Amino acid sequence: MTKRTKGSDASFLMQGSILAIASIVSRIVGLIYRIPLQATIGDTGNDYYGTAYEIYNIILLISSYSIPLAVSKLVSARMAKGHVKDANKVLHGALLFAFISGSLASIIVFFGAEFFTGSLLKTPFSAIALKVLAPTLLVVAILGVFRGFFQGLGTMIPSAISQIGEQIVNAIVSVVAANILFSYGKRVGGVLGDVKGYSAAFGAAGGTLGTSTGAGFALIFILFIFFAFKKPFARMQKKDIHKHLESYGDVLPILVMTIIPVLLSTTVYNISSIIDQGIFKNLALLQGYEASVTSKAWGVFTGKYKVLINVPLSIASAMAASTVPSLTAAFNSNDTKLVKKQINMANRFVMIIAFPCTVGIMVLASPILQLLFNDAEKSSAMMLIIGGCSVVFYSLSTLSNGILQGIDKMTIPVKNALIALVAHVVLLFILMEAFHLHIYAVIIANAFYALMMCVLNQSAVLKFSGAYIDIRRVVLAPLEASAIMGVVAYLIYHVFDGIFVMITSARVANFFACLIAILVAIIVYFVSLLLFKGVDEETLLKFPGGRKLCDMAYSLHLLR
Repeated sequence: MTKRTKGSDASFLMQGSILAIASIVSRIVGLIYRIPLQATIGDTGNDYYGTAYEIYNIILLISSYSIPLAVSKLVSARMAKGHVKDANKVLHGALLFAFISGSLASIIVFFGAEFFTGSLLKTPFSAIALKVLAPTLLVVAILGVFRGFFQGLGTMIPSAISQIGEQIVNAIVSVVAANILFSYGKRVGGVLGDVKGYSAAFGAAGGTLGTSTGAGFALIFILFIFFAFKKPFARMQKKDIHKHLESYGDVLPILVMTIIPVLLSTTVYNISSIIDQGIFKNLALLQGYEASVTSKAWGVFTGKYKVLINVPLSIASAMAASTVPSLTAAFNSNDTKLVKKQINMANRFVMIIAFPCTVGIMVLASPILQLLFNDAEKSSAMMLIIGGCSVVFYSLSTLSNGILQGIDKMTIPVKNALIALVAHVVLLFILMEAFHLHIYAVIIANAFYALMMCVLNQSAVLKFSGAYIDIRRVVLAPLEASAIMGVVAYLIYHVFDGIFVMITSARVANFFACLIAILVAIIVYFVSLLLFKGVDEETLLKFPGGRKLCDMAYSLHLLR
């Protein structure tokens, strides 16, 4: 038992690390390509792009986002029992479900684009970008089935590689297509009398074309992997000699009943974004704000603030995705010790990343925005300073959402998300109506929502799993190390920025000061975390490059 637990433990963190690294790389690529995209389409174009993407995202959540988690959970449970043929039935049943749900979603989005963007969200120019995204819903639904299948088999590599490839293709096509279509939109606008609106709208459509192309590439890649795996999988099925095989009539209802709670949870969990946009734009219009001011504010929020915040959140999403099949297998095997250990480990992994990212985003808000987007406006930096704390809250709530699904408590995140959503909407109305905080109301309400989800979900995890979270090592150590790192990073940046600005331009000075501050911050955080006993040798060894990190720590006498 001990040997199996250690092996499962190492595999769990390794698979989580693979998916986390892929998610980070994907987010970084996504962040990099948004820089030239922002330069091409501007804040107004970002508003159109973001609006189309929010509608696409919520329809994706309803139609197919829950499929990978559900498939990985069902496949993992059957493979743990050696029921390979039943796992194959799950795959085929899920493909049928994905084809039907993805096709319906694509049709609804394509023909309802004008209603969603114009009538509901007061951004009619987003319709072009949304129509380009419509076919992607079918592609992503089928892609999700294969990703969930491989995750259920215990390997994150196909998902990880396809995810990186998808983002690279997305980045290249988005930037090229945005430039071409932006120029085309100018010509259309010249004829129809609204050059700025049409150029930004067509430019945004170029950005969404990259999403469609990237998803298509990922599906082709993962299909290639699947067909290469068919023969070994067929041999595995031949070795499966259990007699009570499941039929499609057995599998499909189980699949649907597994998808529905996950679907409700993820939909309610993510629907706040589109509700925010509807409330914000409609109330801002009633309060007398000019449409251009509101559009620019939302463009900064969706094209800069959310892009930066989502980079560290990708780690929590990856850990949640890798947690579900691992916990499901341990839970179905009644291995309570392994379940508790994996929950604690996943929380440590996420917090070690989330805390320094939060502090770094807050103390270097303006320098980062200047570095990436050439944006020195105080209002943009204030968004990151106010909302930076949500990185920790969203990271924990995303992880705990996945953990609860892994231990068969899938309805609890739905209830928690509904409670948090109602409180969030009430707070947003109050902040906009009583205090007229405009876009800052959205950011504060979002952070509050994440905090409520974090508290409610984590309480449920501890209650139903019996796990114990080591507050000192999981929370306090990374928090203290991040606080020291933040002070050092702030001082280093301002010292070097003041020196460099005397000998070069402000933008170049900011670039070098930022680079030095971030590099010093990483070193300070690593040393501080070891000093505060936030990590030990066992934990470090399970991180990518863990042996080198341990050797470095021993050479500095930070590990004994």
